[in-house]
Amino acid sequence: MKEIEQHLRLLARYSVDCVIVGGVAAHVYGSTQLTYDLDICYNRELANLLRITEALRSVDVHLRGAPKDLPFILDAETLRRRLNFTLETTIGALDLLGEMAGVGGYPQARENAEVRLLFGLSFLVLSLPKLIEAKRAAGRAKDRTAVAELEAIYEVHKSGEAKD
Repeated sequence: MKEIEQHLRLLARYSVDCVIVGGVAAHVYGSTQLTYDLDICYNRELANLLRITEALRSVDVHLRGAPKDLPFILDAETLRRRLNFTLETTIGALDLLGEMAGVGGYPQARENAEVRLLFGLSFLVLSLPKLIEAKRAAGRAKDRTAVAELEAIYEVHKSGEAKD
């Protein structure tokens, strides 16, 4: 979790406009599944792309899983031309998602997010129902497992709200 905290602090320090999604979002709602990377759906406006670029350059970013000698130019133009990036930094793994199956892009993620405190910092986190949709749409084995747990958590949340 130390890597996640470092990434969140980095995003906050550079005022990156994003929505927390994936395993960290699932953890916020009570998931017990471990995650070792941070997934964000990011605002693709130029000012935010410039902030992301500046933040990631400060932590020696490169493409995760790619040969170390493969050229990768991190700039706003690179981020603008592609949607999704799986990255490795000196503080851990980070996935930048311009679009997500089951959600859409940043505007849709933001519309379906709620503010949550993570390590004392305010972040938008994808809503639990939308996170379930995203995990279901992703369709990977680990996502199917996550869906079952998240649906159970959602049912508990709904029954708790009905009692209030």
